[in-house]
Formats: sequence, structure tokens, C-alpha cells
Amino acid sequence: MTSTGETDGTGGTGRTEGREAGADAAAAAPPERKASWRLVGPGIVVAATGVGAGDLVATLIAGSRFGYTLLWAAVVGCLVKIALAEATGRWHLSTGRTIFDGWRSLGAWTTVYFAVYVTVWGFVYGAAAMSSSALPLVALFPGTLGLRTWAILCGLAGLAFVWFNRYAIVEKIMMAFVGLMFAVVVYVAVRVTPNLGDTVAGLLPVLPSGSLFYTLGLVGGVGGTITMAAYGYWVNAKGWTDSGWMRMMRLDNRVAYLTTGVFVVAMLIVGAELLHAAGTAIGSGDQGLLDLSGILEDRFGAVTAKLFLVGFFAASFSSIVGVWHGVSLLFADFVERTRAARAQGTGGEPPVLEVARGQRERSWPFRGYLLWLTFPPMGLLWLDKPFGLVIAYGVLGAFFMPFLAGTLLWLLNTDRTPRQWRNGPLSNTSLAVAGLIFVALCVNELRELPW
Repeated sequence: MTSTGETDGTGGTGRTEGREAGADAAAAAPPERKASWRLVGPGIVVAATGVGAGDLVATLIAGSRFGYTLLWAAVVGCLVKIALAEATGRWHLSTGRTIFDGWRSLGAWTTVYFAVYVTVWGFVYGAAAMSSSALPLVALFPGTLGLRTWAILCGLAGLAFVWFNRYAIVEKIMMAFVGLMFAVVVYVAVRVTPNLGDTVAGLLPVLPSGSLFYTLGLVGGVGGTITMAAYGYWVNAKGWTDSGWMRMMRLDNRVAYLTTGVFVVAMLIVGAELLHAAGTAIGSGDQGLLDLSGILEDRFGAVTAKLFLVGFFAASFSSIVGVWHGVSLLFADFVERTRAARAQGTGGEPPVLEVARGQRERSWPFRGYLLWLTFPPMGLLWLDKPFGLVIAYGVLGAFFMPFLAGTLLWLLNTDRTPRQWRNGPLSNTSLAVAGLIFVALCVNELRELPW
């Protein structure tokens, strides 16, 4: 076993190798490490990356339309993300194999899907993330630079930061962003003076008329992206490489998503008190956060409004840093294992992937995907997001989370995983519920396409 816990380089190991890995793990179980609050980090990174400006707007709109009624859905959403991230981390730690290695063991179809998805998604997401980070900067510094210029600078800043730094520094900056986001949003929620009685009542599962897909969106959307699949890579980059770190990983994951839960509840309170009570509507997309900034300025003054814009920027730019780093790790692993599988296909002995900590971050597949996320999407800033690409992005994005939940159920209930670490009834129920929710969201996404 190497320092990243990767023991197999074929990229296509099947049931035989899974059984051998399970037997080896059982025969030489690593010592259990003590869970410590001081080591929390990878979960914060994945949670901060998944919560972007679009998620903030979705939560605000849910609060503005239905008040506190859907508060319970935000809590359920937190539990769903805890289950998904825990399953991803458990796979990495219990098997010593990456999630992409696991996908490959399920068949070549997973590789084809991932290759198409990561190419199209990265192209469109790059432009969306840069624009989202630029919007609060335009509002904070009016009359300086235009939206496109700020967007390009944000993309270049994210590229430079991830290119020249390793995971340890990425984690520190993400922790800082989360602290800033948390402080600002909770401060605003306190300023609007929440109704405690209505807040508690909102924990009862109720579905108002017309709220079904807002509810599913709250449960499935906030903090849920392809970066959930990157959690295991961040766990390995932290130095957690075997099942002895399982307790620490679970503490890390729960702290991160409980923090996210408080964050989402705070945004729902803002929507309920500031918008629903006054019957005020905001724009869709990132523009909705600028609308909210104006409302905050009218009610609480310029300082509160500017603080909110700073929090808006922290949420958006943390997604750039997290995606640029985490999805590039996934892509680098994809390239490494595809090359290894080709070597095996030629009849030669496949190379063993021994990837030391930090080595993958210096690889050209990692840096090549960084460049793909940064420079080609800049063209979309002038093309106003071509219609066909937006359609492809929406459809592929809707399919990814059911894919993740379904494949985790498959991997963690078979002999690919050591028996001790396979799913129990609670994990299976949580992943199945998550999968069904994401399938419903996927169907809705397809239904709303302009066929």
C-alpha cells in the first residue's frame, strides 16, 4: 500500500481483486486513530465547494415562497449529503482504491460516461463559476472593471492558486472562506429576527401546494455536485489512507455538513423573514443575490449589504478553488487509470500506480484539466452561454448524482469492499433515498427541456 492508499494500477480490477483486497484488509487491520476536532478539514472543503451562489438563491427563493415550511427539507438534505460523502470516504479508506477505480470495476460504461460528463461539465461550469465570483466584485467596486474582466481575473486567480499550492494550503483557504460565509449569513439571519415558533414548526414534514420540486431541490441541490466524488481524494491528500482513519473521516464529514445545515437554515430564515413576510420577489440565478443585497441595504444599511456581498464572493470563489482542485484530481486519476488499462490491454504487465501525496497535483493531467476549466470557458463570457451547451450541461449534471448514489450502493454491498466496511441497513436506506430524490430531480430536469 502506498502513501495514498492506492494498491492497484490496472484500472479495471474486478471481483477477484476485490476479494483479495478484502482478505488482505481483514488480515492486517491498521490501528484505529483517535478522532480529533483539530484534524477536521476535507469535509469542510467538499461542503464549501458544493455550496455556491446558485444554492444560496435556491434556498432564498424557497424561503421567500413558502416561509419556514420547507425547513425540514434542508435538514433532510444535510443527512443525505452526510450519507453520500461518508460512503465515498469509506470506499477510499476501506479498500485503498479510488472512487474512479471502483467505477472502472463496474464496467467500461462508467468510463465513457465520466469522460463525456467531465469534459462538457467542466467547460460550462468554468464560465458559470467565474461569472458568479465576478458579480459581487462588480457590486463592491462599481465603476472599476466590467463583469467579464472580473470573471477572467477570478478564473486566473483560481488557476494560479491551485497550480502553485498543494492540498494543505487549499484546505486552509477553504476553511477561511467557510468561516467568512458562515459568519456573514448567520449574522444576516440574526439581523432579520427569526420567528422561533415558525422555525420549530418548519421541522415538521409538510408539502405545500406547488412545493414538490422546491423541496427536492432543497434536499438534493445544496452542497451536491461532482465534488462529492472528490471527497475521497481530499481524504487521501490529508494523509488519511486506511480504515484506521474511519472514525476521523466520519467526524470530519458530520461537522462539515452540520455546518452546511446551519448555513442553509440561515439562508432560509433570511428568505422567510425578509422576502416572504414582505411579499418581495428576487431574480433567479446569481442576480437574486444582488437583489437581496439591495434589500439589505435599504433595511439595514450599506455595511450589512457590503458584508453580504463579501460572503457572496466567498461562496462563489470557494467553489472555483474547490472545483479547480478536486475535479482536477478526479480527472488526473481517470487519465492515469485509463493509461494503465491500455497498457494491460497490449498484453504487457500493467504499471502499478504508486502515487505519493502531492504527486498527482503536480501531474500534467491535473494541470491540463486546470487549464481546461480556466481558458476555453472564457469564450462563453462573450457568447452568453450557447444554448446547446447549457442543455447538455443541465442534462449531464442531473444524471451525475443518481450515478454516484447508485454506484456507491453497488460498490459498498459487494465483495469489492471488505465485509467489515460494507453498507448496513441505515447506509443502504440513506443512499437509496438519495438516489430516488436525484432521479426525481433528473426527471424534472428532462421534463422541463424545450424538446
